[in-house]
Amino acid sequence: MSDRPWHRSLIKTGTRLLLGSARAHFQDAFPGLSVARATVDAPGEVRYRGAAVAALSSASILRSRSSDTVAIVGSGPSIAGNDLSRLPPQTAILLNGAISLSGQPVADALAVAVEDERFIWRHFDLLKQRVKDDTPCLFSVEVLRAICEIDLGFLRDRIIVLIDDIRKPYGARRRRYDTIQAFDFIRRDAAVNAGLSFDPDRGVFRGGSVAVSALQFALYCEPKTVGLFGIDISNAHQPRFYETTGETASSGIADAEARIVAHFVLARAVAAERGIEIVNYSPVSALAGAGFGYDDRFSPSRPA
Repeated sequence: MSDRPWHRSLIKTGTRLLLGSARAHFQDAFPGLSVARATVDAPGEVRYRGAAVAALSSASILRSRSSDTVAIVGSGPSIAGNDLSRLPPQTAILLNGAISLSGQPVADALAVAVEDERFIWRHFDLLKQRVKDDTPCLFSVEVLRAICEIDLGFLRDRIIVLIDDIRKPYGARRRRYDTIQAFDFIRRDAAVNAGLSFDPDRGVFRGGSVAVSALQFALYCEPKTVGLFGIDISNAHQPRFYETTGETASSGIADAEARIVAHFVLARAVAAERGIEIVNYSPVSALAGAGFGYDDRFSPSRPA
């Protein structure tokens, strides 16, 4: 299956031409998807072509399930060098292809996260096979709509948490940075164009990789440690651990390396203020060049 069907490319182009750049992201929900956001006090709802599909949960459900450690598990090639069976239950947020690790070696994930619809078009069967019914799913608007186009039954009775772009929020025009800067639940470094949201229910900064969004959910859980697995960035041109040569999907991560790293550097500073340590478990991560030293405690060669 292609990364994005031709009809989606047409809709994306047409929406930008008709609505302009400030509302071009409306294409994420078109046609047929509508969303009522969840809050800590009340659930939200996903509807498709007028019919109720699924309830939306607040990000607080992750906080209530999490413990002292939250692990963000990406699909970089280095993931093969980690023994993830050592992770405690309800610890890992599995990103994109790392969902294939659900069940074994990650027995009980805290959540899964997908924000780019191209992954859905290419690997939806992986979600159906691996995501347990009671595992929270962090999905963007475009991912929810793509799933509804393919098999909306997948969403029924699942725990769905919205990944909403704080700059391009569902149902509203693109926000100016001076508007965002006035919010009392964000931290932004304008010099490097990086930001963090402390209230994911009100939106997160998307920073070139779903790992940036997942990081904001992880910090919201207020653990003592956030562990990074397979967040390689620098070798994004190589096959991911679940891919083979010649079957590699295109990735824009390498081109967005500086942007991604800037968000993690900001997160490290904010986390330190809150008594949270961010630890890198990838020996080849681009984060190493930004001062995230490699920790080998999950290396198979090291005794558990």
